[in-house]
Amino acid sequence: MIESTGLDHMVCFQLHAASRAMTAVYRPALDPHGLTYPQYLTLRALWHHGPTTVRTLGHLLDLDSGTLSPLLKRLETAGHVHRERGTTDERTVIVHLTDTGTQLRDTLADLPKRVACSTDLTEDEFVQLHHLLGRVRAGRTP
Repeated sequence: MIESTGLDHMVCFQLHAASRAMTAVYRPALDPHGLTYPQYLTLRALWHHGPTTVRTLGHLLDLDSGTLSPLLKRLETAGHVHRERGTTDERTVIVHLTDTGTQLRDTLADLPKRVACSTDLTEDEFVQLHHLLGRVRAGRTP
């Protein structure tokens, strides 16, 4: 038997392990499309907001430019998005979905529901968990 390290009593570890477990549930659905979970989240943000600046995407996804730029480059190489410089300010980069990126929205539309159903939570528990995690995120200091 493995001796406890005490990690299982730490909320931060439970959040970390739960996040990894949830991400793993997405993998079988995303792999056939060549998508990683962060790429999927980026596409979801674009499906919801339409063409968006890189800066805004960074805020929405809570990612810094050093993480977001290579992620966007891979999505662009895969043909899901294209980036263009702003016309009034060349420092601004706007990310647009391609037709392929837009088609993925329909293909993956039921994915959040499938993932939610794969947990051992009732609908009320799932809603409560979502609410509590939102409060944890809102209460953090930058």
